[in-house]
This record gives sequence, structure tokens and C-alpha cells, in this order.
Amino acid sequence: MRLPHPRYLLIAAAGLSAPALAQQTVPEEAVQKVEVKGTAASYDPRRDDTASRIVVRREEIERYGDTGVHDVLRRIPGVTVTVGANGKQEVRMRGLAGGYTQILLDGERTPAGFTLDSLSPETIERIEVLRAASAEFSTESVAGTINIVTRKKLRRSEREAKLGYMHSNEFRGPTFSTDLAERGERASWSLSAGGNHDALARASRSYQTNTRPDGIVDMRRNTVIAERGRMNRLNLGPRFSWTLDDGDSVEWETLANGSSFRNHAHALTTTSAGAPPPTPDLHTLGAFDDRTLSSNLRWSGTLASGAKLETKLGVERSWQDTRVERSGVDGLGRPETEGSVRTETDARGASSTGKVTRAFDGGHVLAFGWDARFNASEDLRAEQDAVRVLPPAQPPRETFDARVARAAVYAQDEWTVNPQLSLYLGARWEGVRTRVSGNTFEPARVRSSVFSPVLQTLWKLPGEKGDQLRLALSRTYKAPDLYSLVPRRYAWENNSATEADYQGNPHLKPELAWGIDAGWERHWAEGAMLSASASLRRIDNYTSNRIYFDGLRWIFTPANEDRAALRSLQLEAKFPLSAVMEDAPALELRASVSRNWSRVDSVPGPYNRMEQQTPLTANLGLDYKRGALTSGASLAHRRGGRVDPSAERSFYTHARTDLEAYAAWRFSPTLQLRLAGSNLLGEDNFFEPAYIDPVRGIERRGWTYPESPTLRATLEMTF
Repeated sequence: MRLPHPRYLLIAAAGLSAPALAQQTVPEEAVQKVEVKGTAASYDPRRDDTASRIVVRREEIERYGDTGVHDVLRRIPGVTVTVGANGKQEVRMRGLAGGYTQILLDGERTPAGFTLDSLSPETIERIEVLRAASAEFSTESVAGTINIVTRKKLRRSEREAKLGYMHSNEFRGPTFSTDLAERGERASWSLSAGGNHDALARASRSYQTNTRPDGIVDMRRNTVIAERGRMNRLNLGPRFSWTLDDGDSVEWETLANGSSFRNHAHALTTTSAGAPPPTPDLHTLGAFDDRTLSSNLRWSGTLASGAKLETKLGVERSWQDTRVERSGVDGLGRPETEGSVRTETDARGASSTGKVTRAFDGGHVLAFGWDARFNASEDLRAEQDAVRVLPPAQPPRETFDARVARAAVYAQDEWTVNPQLSLYLGARWEGVRTRVSGNTFEPARVRSSVFSPVLQTLWKLPGEKGDQLRLALSRTYKAPDLYSLVPRRYAWENNSATEADYQGNPHLKPELAWGIDAGWERHWAEGAMLSASASLRRIDNYTSNRIYFDGLRWIFTPANEDRAALRSLQLEAKFPLSAVMEDAPALELRASVSRNWSRVDSVPGPYNRMEQQTPLTANLGLDYKRGALTSGASLAHRRGGRVDPSAERSFYTHARTDLEAYAAWRFSPTLQLRLAGSNLLGEDNFFEPAYIDPVRGIERRGWTYPESPTLRATLEMTF
């Protein structure tokens, strides 16, 4: 029996999935293939694309020998990386995280359980930053989108290996990565692998105070948390591709990430005023294991009509297993807790995406696309304690199941009206259906959908070489994440107004935003650019977080408020010194400043801003090359200050300045040594939430996470 051609099998599979029509996304390579302006060498997406984007290429990603993606992102104009109260790093555009900034992997939502910490910079081909929405990507991007594109294109056979070591007062350990690839006439394969081992030893600090309305401090506590641990990470990315007889191509790619963290922490609290917390002396032993696996089969080819079709089928699976054993005593030295908490999450999903593109007379390039995906997860939480009695509403064993179905369809027209004017017209519909159930709450079903029109324009000013104007209008949204919808509690050991238990809200609605972006750019030489841009967002159903006392414990829960407004202004410059000076050394300069404002209509006061927004971010950097030596430095500053997201809550953060430097010496065409240092000023991370009560006064809790200078050495070899 003769088997059908692979093209028809994949077209049939895509057609069967089309009724579920889904979200977006095909990596940006597809855009470049249809929007070719000039030769490949002269093409610059920042200058030439109608849909505005910043592209950070592999050469820039590799410069500092970073071991984490967060370190790469903090040097990108308009992007801020902060550390929250739990020590977790957050990526922000326009100063906002918490779902306002969308993070995509190869143009798609990241697999369940995936974190940026598990992705090695060695596996990244480029990073795209989109300040304005595009119909091709999900419009769940009020602040903007960061699309991380992994390495796919194979132009030649290669063998590359990197061995390194990182050292700081808190973290130290070896790193490695390797890339192997072979290319034949019609088939090719590649394998990327990377990993690291970190040893952790640090002592973070926190304090808690309460000041009564009459100015008297009736509570003062200081806590020192000594930690020792170890972390192992491993990334694997095999990929195969085939070119068929008719020129169509088939690709199969897999991304596997695994991490294992073991940690012993001792939290010791001393009380100088007021009553001590329930557990002032607490030991915890934690074991955290994460595994993520995603696999995709992609086909691309040309149909008889001349249209190009790209379609992909994908599956994903992730496992998370956490066990924390605790042992603590009260203020008199009596046993207060002796138990453990274990949580397990098993998540799986499937997706189908596709895009049809065709060029028409009159400068039109039309595209239609879909994205359908389904995700299911099962959670288990088991707690036991030989001393403490669990609250009545919290059984020792909790189960939680979730089913999430997403669908999106979009259409777009990239229209080159004339050599000076081009338009991008797009529209996207996205729908989400969520169903959750568990043994501690009533089942809940949540449905939402958003229609998002998008318009972007690029006008190259006549008679002004390199000057151009951009304008974008779009509707974006922010959907509540799964755990924000689930009416399930997540408890803290020492409950208080500034460390309240978290509980979801199944009545949350998506936040809807209309936005406008405008900008001016000047490109006057190769690699030389100046730009100024401004934006405005008006957000309905703004979601804030409320704190209340239920009679036993403090509860922290999200709720839709009134409206909010977001404004931003960004200035950027990037140019080689030779663009402004003859016979200049091979020095490249870059600088940017981003200023952000926001206001919530229902919150009074001068510090009224959206949740923990960073008001200002500035970057300054230079790179120099002479002979076998390449070196450079980067300075990233973010302003701190007070933020009042609601009438009863406040946040305060310190300003922070990060200084980085690197030097790479090439001994031969196949051997190079790279030395790099980050946080050379030794800046710590500080975060302080406060709760304001007219009767009890102001409760403040501050965390300081120490962070010393980090040095890295990497030996890079090709063979």
C-alpha cells in the first residue's frame, strides 16, 4: 500500500484542528521570509519592518557569557528585571510584570511549569521585543511582548563546546554547553545541550514593624535566614529537518529542561517590641524537582495557488515535585511545628498552529493564522504535622484539577503603499475556557474572549534620509492566570497583613486596554540609530489585590477595580563611533532611558501607581574590538521609591545600579577565552510592602537579598 505524501497528512491534521481555532504564533522567521526588503545583508528589522520590534541577535546575547536569561534581558532597552519578596526574578516592560509583560518562546506560550531560569542563553538565537501589539502574536500584552527564539537555522556543520565557572559570595559552580550539527543535501540534524551546577550559601534578612496611629512602635522583629543548597540544571534540544522532493520541508524539534534544587534554610526571628511570631525559630529542608518536555512537528511548503502554508502540531508535558520538611519552636522553646508539605503537579497539553501567507498585486501580503491548544493539570497537596493542628478549612490532603482550552484566529495585511509609506492592518480573536475543580472548593467555569484590532504605520519622511515616523493603535488585554481564578488558599508560616495567605477569585474578568504608540527614528549610518517614542494605555477592569482579615488569618486576593492609565516615554541611541567621527576606533555606543507613569482611578494620593511599577530604567553601554580582543561594559539603572497600588497597601524599593564588563581574547580561529563580571558594584535587592490600617497603624515588612559581584570565566572551542 502506498502511503500518502507527508504534506497531505499534515494538511489534514491541521484541518481537523481548525474548528477549535486557537491563539497565534509562528516564529518571526516567517515574517522575514515574506517581507524581504533589499538584500539579506542590508535588512534591518528595527528599521525596515512596519511592525516595530527590537531584535537582540546571538552575538549580543553571547557577549557577557551569561548563565541565565534574566542577565541578558536586563541590558535590553525598556526591559527591567527585578527581584520580589520570594526571591523570584520578574521581567518587566513599561515597569510592569505580573502578566502585563508577555513572555513567548518561539512565538508561543511557554509550556506549563516552564521558567526562564531553566533556559540556557546558549540555546537562544535571538530575542525580539515588541512594544506594540501584532495580530500574529497573542494580544495578551498590555505592556509589550518579549519573544525568545531558540536556535533552529542550520547553515553548516558545526561542533562547539563551552566550559565555564561562575563565582560569587552566594553562588558558585561550573557551567557547560555544546552544539553539534550536521547538514546534508536534504537532511540535517542538530543537538544543543547545556547545564550548570550551583552551590548556594547566603544569609538574607527581613524585618517587620508596626507603628500605631499615635506614632508608637508596638512591634519590631528582625529575621535572619541562613541558606545552604545546591542546584543542577540540564537543557537538551535535538532537532531534525528534511527537505522533500517538491521543496517542502518537515522539521521535528524537542526541548527538554530539568532542574533539581536542594535547600536547607534556618529562619531565626528576634523580637524587640511586641509579641514574637508563632514560629520564631524554624528549620526547613526543601527538595524541588522540575521537568519540562515539549515536542513539535512542523511542515512548510507552497500550495498550488502560490500561497505558503506553515503548520505545526505540538505536545508538552511537565512534572513538578516539591517537598518541604519543617521543624520549629515557639518563643519559649516549645515545639510548635514538626511536619512536611508535599506538592505535585502533572501538566500536559497539545496544540495546533498554522499560518497561510500570500502576496498580491499592489504591495499586499495577506496572512491568516490559527492557534488551538488544550492544557490539563492535576495538583496534589499533602500536609502533615505531629504538633500543629491544621485549620478546620484545610484538610491534610488537597486535590486540584484544571482544564484550559484556548483558541485564536487572526488575519493581517502588510501593505507597502509606496516606498515611503507602509501599513500593517490586523485583527485577532482570542477565547479562553477554564474549568477547575477540587476537594476544598466548589467547581468553577470561566469563559472570556477578546477581539483585538491592530493598526501600525511606518512613514519614511520624504527628503529626509533615514528619518521615519511610527504610529500604532491596538487593543490588548490581560487575562487572569489559572491560580488567580482558583478559590484555593496558599498559606504562609507566620501569617500577617504583609505576609497574608493567597486565595484566588473565580469572578475575575480580563483587563481590557486600548493603546496608542508613536515614535520617531533616525537611521543615518550602518548600525546608527536615534529614536524617541511615547505610548498611552487605558485599562478597564483593572485588577488589584485586596487584603482582609477573616477572623483567623489575613487573606490576600485579587479583585477587579475601576480603571487605570499607563503612560511611558523612551529615548534610545545606538551607533558606532565611526558614524560621528572619522578614523575613530572600533567602539560602539548604546544608551536608553525609559520613564513610566500610571494611575488607578480609585486610589488617591501622590504615590498612586499600578502594582510595583518601576518608574525609570536607564542603560548605558559600549563595546570595543581591536585585533583578537573584544571587550565592553554595561551600566543598568532602575529607580526605586514608593508605590501605592491601593488605599491600604504600599510598596517601597531601593534604586539599583548594575555594572557589568567583559573581555574575550581569541587565541586561534577555534579557541577563545571569555571573562565577565556582573553586579560589580555589589548591589543588594530590597523590597518592602506595607499595610495601612486606620486602627492598627502601619505594618511594614522588608526583605534584603544579598548579592555580591559575580565573576565568570568561559573557554569556548570549535572543532
